[in-house]
Amino acid sequence: MHELCNPLFYLNDPKSDEMLVKTYCAAVNGLETTTITVEVSMTRGVMFHLTGLADTAVKESHDRIKAAMQNIGFRFPMADLTVNLSPADLRKEGSGYDLPLAISILAADGKVVQDELQNYMLVGEVGLDGRLEPIRGALPIAIKARADKFKGLIVPSQNVCEAAVVNNLDVYGMDSLSDVVNFFNHNGSFEPTVINTRQKFLEQQSHFELDFADVKGQESVKRALEVAAAGGHNLIMVGPPGSGKSMMAKRLPSILPPLSLSESLETTQIHSIAGKLGRGMSLISQRPFRSPHHTISQVALVGGGQNPQPGEISLAHNGVLFADELPEFNKSTLEVLRQPLEDRHITISRAKYNIDYPCSFMFVASMNPCPCGYYGDPTHKCVCTPGQIGRYLSNISGPLLDRIDIPCEIQAVPFSELSKMQPGEPSAVIRERVIKARQIQEQRFKNHKGIYCNAMMTEKMLHEFAEPDQASLDMLRMAMERLKLSARAYSRILKVARTIADLAGSEKVESMHIAEAIGYRNLDRGDWAERGI
Repeated sequence: MHELCNPLFYLNDPKSDEMLVKTYCAAVNGLETTTITVEVSMTRGVMFHLTGLADTAVKESHDRIKAAMQNIGFRFPMADLTVNLSPADLRKEGSGYDLPLAISILAADGKVVQDELQNYMLVGEVGLDGRLEPIRGALPIAIKARADKFKGLIVPSQNVCEAAVVNNLDVYGMDSLSDVVNFFNHNGSFEPTVINTRQKFLEQQSHFELDFADVKGQESVKRALEVAAAGGHNLIMVGPPGSGKSMMAKRLPSILPPLSLSESLETTQIHSIAGKLGRGMSLISQRPFRSPHHTISQVALVGGGQNPQPGEISLAHNGVLFADELPEFNKSTLEVLRQPLEDRHITISRAKYNIDYPCSFMFVASMNPCPCGYYGDPTHKCVCTPGQIGRYLSNISGPLLDRIDIPCEIQAVPFSELSKMQPGEPSAVIRERVIKARQIQEQRFKNHKGIYCNAMMTEKMLHEFAEPDQASLDMLRMAMERLKLSARAYSRILKVARTIADLAGSEKVESMHIAEAIGYRNLDRGDWAERGI
């Protein structure tokens, strides 16, 4: 029995004919999970009272439970029922309270044996036919159940794989309310689901459907993507339609270092809360790749809503957020990315509470140089006026571009050359170099909590780990004056140079590394908007 809860008790006084039963479930608000005590008091009467700051979905549970009981052979008790969801000042949302409410009512009516109720947490939506429907947040609920020393957790069978990754907790997947009743009444044999988390996680880490071997040519862009992956840098590709921007971006996860088990658990929790885990999924074993359409709203991108849910930036946590056709996005939508790109977390504020979601992701974008897409293309004529190009590019603000470490230009590969080229370097080979560079960074930042790649370095850390020599400083000074770079761009050049040095196995940042990093700052030229590059 868990340490936070008193033993189950009930009052059955012949004079009062009253009974009190408790069961336990959980409320998920952001990444914070709270244990909820469901108290049901049954006395003589015909009324049903529900207290504890429940939303509409919880209040409607009375009708679902009543129909479900009738369809599995029980009568809803003709009594005065008072239900309290404690703590009463915490808002309860969703249909996951159906199962503990139903079991509490049946136990109060003498239809469920009560000796084990206090040892289990229960969550699940009950259908009118008694079947259990999946709920959101099964994984964080399982983690909370283990932390509160519950013996086990009962969830719908569709959620059992994600909940069962938590060890030292008996997780049972049930198909119907009848199964749960039989479980507590000791009718039949029920076994907890056991998943070898580490084995299943490792089996799926290296299988990718998309590979850089499919990309012919574009060596300079692939080099930029390798540098971005090695240091966790944000990147934008500018080029005409059909040049391979989206193709290469979609293959970026195949060269990123594998998720650690702790990163996987954190990422899976976010997807579990959002209801994005498919049936039968346990842990997310590959870095997420999210590619929202350019019509996306601000709320869908950063999270929120009436019942605040994670947005695309949080679903991309520990992975990649890809914005295809960047200038087509609404300008106000793009501007909300500025703070998350810096802070790597987003706070959604409401009148009575705040919810924090992590959003540490690589931001990768692609765009055409002009509305028609062919400005500067030697094989096509651009039909855009300078005013059209300016308006097209005006959606991308300077402060947003400042947060992009590596801008790179890309040209389409002619068919005559494309047909002659050999397959490109496979992702597995590139990934090995990226992993070695990341291992150097992990060792470098082992004493700095929350820092694990070069893109996350603070200004103080730049002076410690990426201080250039005098020749490099002179080169940087010239670039700053010519390209009119901001102080933020200066810092990002040093971060990228540090990553290039790590890929080369160099302990110090040298002038050749600085030169390559400066070469990526094409979009910082004062005339880039006019030239459309």
